Amino acid sequence: MNDKILILDFGSQFTQLIARCIRELNVYCEIQPCTKAIDYTQSLKGVILSGSPCSVNDTDAPATDIAAIAAHFPVLAVCYGAQLLARQAGGVVGSSTHREYGRAHLQDISGDALFATIAQGTQVWMSHADTIKELPTHFSVLARTDSIPVAAFKTDASFAAHAVYGIQFHPEVTHSTDGRQLLKNFIVDICQCKQDWTPAAFIQETVARIKQQAGDNKVVMALSGGVDSTVAATLIHRAIGTNLYCIFVDNGLLRKGEFEQVLEGYKHLGLNTKGIDARSRFYGELAGVSDPETKRKIIGRLFIEVFNEEAIKLKDVSFLGQGTIYPDVIESMSVHGGPSATIKSHHNVGGLPEIMHLSLIEPLRFLFKDEVRKVGRELGIDDIFIGRHPFPGPGLGIRILGPVSEEKVKLLQEADAIYIQHLRDSGMYKHVWQAGAILLPVQSVGVMGDERTYEYTCALRAVTSVDGMTADWAHLPYDLLARISNDIINQVRGINRVVYDISSKPPATIEWE
Repeated sequence: MNDKILILDFGSQFTQLIARCIRELNVYCEIQPCTKAIDYTQSLKGVILSGSPCSVNDTDAPATDIAAIAAHFPVLAVCYGAQLLARQAGGVVGSSTHREYGRAHLQDISGDALFATIAQGTQVWMSHADTIKELPTHFSVLARTDSIPVAAFKTDASFAAHAVYGIQFHPEVTHSTDGRQLLKNFIVDICQCKQDWTPAAFIQETVARIKQQAGDNKVVMALSGGVDSTVAATLIHRAIGTNLYCIFVDNGLLRKGEFEQVLEGYKHLGLNTKGIDARSRFYGELAGVSDPETKRKIIGRLFIEVFNEEAIKLKDVSFLGQGTIYPDVIESMSVHGGPSATIKSHHNVGGLPEIMHLSLIEPLRFLFKDEVRKVGRELGIDDIFIGRHPFPGPGLGIRILGPVSEEKVKLLQEADAIYIQHLRDSGMYKHVWQAGAILLPVQSVGVMGDERTYEYTCALRAVTSVDGMTADWAHLPYDLLARISNDIINQVRGINRVVYDISSKPPATIEWE
């Protein structure tokens, strides 16, 4: 087992950034709600408490027993976590006279191991309305800023057997210049974690775990052609070989030529894959449906039905493989132990296990998207799968705004194929995290030759991101956009106008529905 750091989440928007910073140090970490009991395993080496949008003085403020945790491991309490630590030990936390948000600089930094190699005046990122007005008597200040006297502090041995730190700033954001160094100091030097969590190590551990979990039993798995399901299936195949049975459903909402291309690619990977043509079934049930969440539910339900019909033809299947990744898990949990507010339903985390009465195998459950790609490359999977942009489970069904029809799907497939090919030819595809065309329920007047047209509008979407949790619109060159627009309008009969989406996530989502 690799050494592990546990992050207790109090609801901060930056919690996943802490995890990413730790993973980039080649140290394994997990996030769990602060309300969940800690599993004190031998591999756990330290605990980090996240920030929160709450105040520690709220009557229903999330909390955990920090002294009890520190009896077992070193603790680093960030922002809200630091205020909670101070309050639980007898200190005073209250509204700050000067609310600190944004850049600040640390002064009077002590020589403690947490700040090793970090110079005076280093820039940090603050985001808090409360502040620590009085530290408990047995705590010592490690740094201050011009605005607050307690920017970092440490407990003494009377509080707990292990080192416990509180910092008012966020080391996980890029604006904290030496934030990653501070996290490394805590994780590697103070918690004594080995930096040996690599893609190769992950593959070895995961394959061994799947072998132990599945034994000689059969596993059935739905494939989508995307990086997540492909990498997950390859890991399972390495563990159990021909006991893995894969099903690839053509719901009529795939990209142009994708069904045939993906099936051919899976042959080269040695995956036992059966392709199912269910296009007419999906088109029939989606006819006339405009509400995006209803479309998602129809597509999800039909997929489950089609997949289940094929899966039950197999005998003695015990497990269901899924390509669930960490952002799916994070977006489905909250600090109160229940599901987060639903922005949209996740296609790959519902329904099948309960209906099929199968146990789950999810090899990628604790990986971010870029980590999945690293594992895929380590496995030797072709870039046709690893380099592919993410594609939503409901496919083009949520890129066609309003009712879905076979005619609209064909229009969008042609426009999307032109768009993606231009991105590939220009070399921009690899610089974009996700791109796709959207067919809008808007028709406008156009003139082509001497003829008046009244046709659909196509929106182009391209974003840059690391893991899809946040995203910014991609700044594609104007001349490239002009060529794409010209080719779509000239080659796709039914579209006479092309627009480009320059919204970020948040406040928008990557997909339009």
